[in-house]
Amino acid sequence: MIPVNADTRLFCVLGNPVSHSKSPLIHNQAFADHQIDAVYLAFAPSDIQKAMDAVRQFDIQGVSVTIPFKQKVIPFLDKIDDEASAIGAVNTIVNQNGVLSGYNTDSFAAIAPLKDAQISGKTVLIIGAGGAARAVAFGIHAHKGNLLITNRSQDKGRALAARYNADFYPMEAIRHLRPDIIINTTSLGMTPGENVLSCPEDCLTSETLVMDVVYTPLETRLISAARQKGCHVVDGLTMFIAQAAAQFELWTGILPDTKKMRHTILTHPDFQTQ
Repeated sequence: MIPVNADTRLFCVLGNPVSHSKSPLIHNQAFADHQIDAVYLAFAPSDIQKAMDAVRQFDIQGVSVTIPFKQKVIPFLDKIDDEASAIGAVNTIVNQNGVLSGYNTDSFAAIAPLKDAQISGKTVLIIGAGGAARAVAFGIHAHKGNLLITNRSQDKGRALAARYNADFYPMEAIRHLRPDIIINTTSLGMTPGENVLSCPEDCLTSETLVMDVVYTPLETRLISAARQKGCHVVDGLTMFIAQAAAQFELWTGILPDTKKMRHTILTHPDFQTQ
């Protein structure tokens, strides 16, 4: 790693909780690979406004935004790009000469591994209604998929469904559904709650494509159940790395090696113990 000094550029991830995040691992490795004098840190603020004040005060050059701040951060930005504005959520901030601009790389990252499934005309169940769900719903809608939304908070779920003229189902009512694609965008199944199943097994058939945005653990209960049913699965690390690579390109103009990013995480001792 490049030694940290007074000229080292600062980057970070803002989330709460954030101790599970592997963003520092892959971004710091990418900075080192490309001989960029920068360091990437993880912060778990309780107040997003104060956190954004700190971004400005310490001239933090780029920020990853995760749960629960993807929507809450928007009022504290100077600019927001068209796609992030349409989604209504930001997961990436670029600081250019004190001007903070918001972007969303989640939608691209979620749709890329699903394109072979030919989304158009497929019934897609999205579990959740937060920032990640908004990004995924935007992408599915743009590719003409038929959206179904479920969420623990019915008000938030119905609001997201209405945004895309989708059908909303309370979580206790999805057991009878048989969608072509299921995407969990919530933290259900994430460490330390890894025993939680985010979707009833009754929804799964061997023809279902299942995607989980949770990557700690990599084999969530949903992914494990889907494999046992013979489903095609997309693990959370796939989307996580794709969105991180797009962030790195926004910050540096360099598209990093995603295969190396995945290898960096999978071979790290802390990840192997999960």
